Amino acid sequence: METTSVLLHSKTIPFSFTISHNNSRKFSFRHSNKQFQSRLSNNNFLFGKSLKPIKKQAELPFSLYQSTSSLKITRTHLLSPPKCSYSGSASTDGSQNHPFLKPFKNLSLDKLKATFLQLTPIDIIKWSGILSIAIAATKWTVNLVLNPFFWMYFSWTWLFWPWFVAISLAVYGLYCFYKHSIGEASIFEQIAIVTSVFTWLTLVPPAHFNGYLQGWPFVFFFVYHYFFFFNVSVRKRLYGDYYARPHDPKWDLHPPRWSRLLFCVGVMVGHWLAAFEGPELHLIPGGWSNVGIWILILATLLMQYNSTFYLAKYSEKVVVPIAVVQFGPYRWVRHPIYSSTMLLFATYFLALRAPLSLLFVVAVCLMYYGQKAKMEEDLMIETFGEKYLEYMGKVRYKFIPLVY
Repeated sequence: METTSVLLHSKTIPFSFTISHNNSRKFSFRHSNKQFQSRLSNNNFLFGKSLKPIKKQAELPFSLYQSTSSLKITRTHLLSPPKCSYSGSASTDGSQNHPFLKPFKNLSLDKLKATFLQLTPIDIIKWSGILSIAIAATKWTVNLVLNPFFWMYFSWTWLFWPWFVAISLAVYGLYCFYKHSIGEASIFEQIAIVTSVFTWLTLVPPAHFNGYLQGWPFVFFFVYHYFFFFNVSVRKRLYGDYYARPHDPKWDLHPPRWSRLLFCVGVMVGHWLAAFEGPELHLIPGGWSNVGIWILILATLLMQYNSTFYLAKYSEKVVVPIAVVQFGPYRWVRHPIYSSTMLLFATYFLALRAPLSLLFVVAVCLMYYGQKAKMEEDLMIETFGEKYLEYMGKVRYKFIPLVY
């Protein structure tokens, strides 16, 4: 045990130990495989640490001795031997056994230098040529994919974007909508419904009349998604998921089905009319003439976000209000969420330079949202009474400040 204790708590030093077993075999522990020579004696001191005398030496499987004579040490390096310690437990660092780190385990600067020194001029020319060809092919592919005339040509053949992708997405979107109607759609399938609808609102109509896509349709495809997720992200922020919570069904206000159907058809027709009315996409001016469009986009997103935030803040389970909201956009209009939706459509039509289609879709939205707002206000008066009537007296406009 004393010998084991010495080995466990010792540091590696530049001379050897010799362990003899039955005076016949000798084993040598040498630091860094250096050749050391020493004579062994019966000294009971090892590194200045006293060892207890061994009474029954014959019972031990081996004997340990340290030489006090002169040592002959052969060193082939200038640096002093590194200090190391012994640990009786396995390492808990999993990074040493990580499969992705194995190629880099023995990587060193000397090996990299040796690898580069072995490169011949022919190797350098070969790898430089491969790298140049790869860069040129990537650049050519990117230019081809982003070239609108490439898509214009292939869209006529019904083989590439947008028709093949758009029709496949529409079919899958209808399947997901069927599952949603029976309450079995997953989160991914609900997102597929939204993506399918926005594709046929913002991408397919201008692609049909122009033969290719560029500019504002791509921008608004992502803006529509961002706008939509302001609504559903409230549940994620409050509850950690997107699923609706059980609540009083009296707050699930929906106009008649025919009214909802006409609204959906009217919005779709309005977007197609905008693509037909507007000029070809490459004729729509860019640059500073579109600063107003970007300002309207930001205003739309901010209005939608703040309206949803304040409504959720003063509501229970997102859709059940517990107080009359009079902050944020609710200081100017009584239904700012509907106003932001109309402003989003109006901004898209302005970007495509389609004013007549803009008037059409605003009229469709006013008829539908006016009907829905009337139902909500009646319920708010029934719930909050004089408080909501007082709020209606302060904020007289439903959707458009100073107009309606």
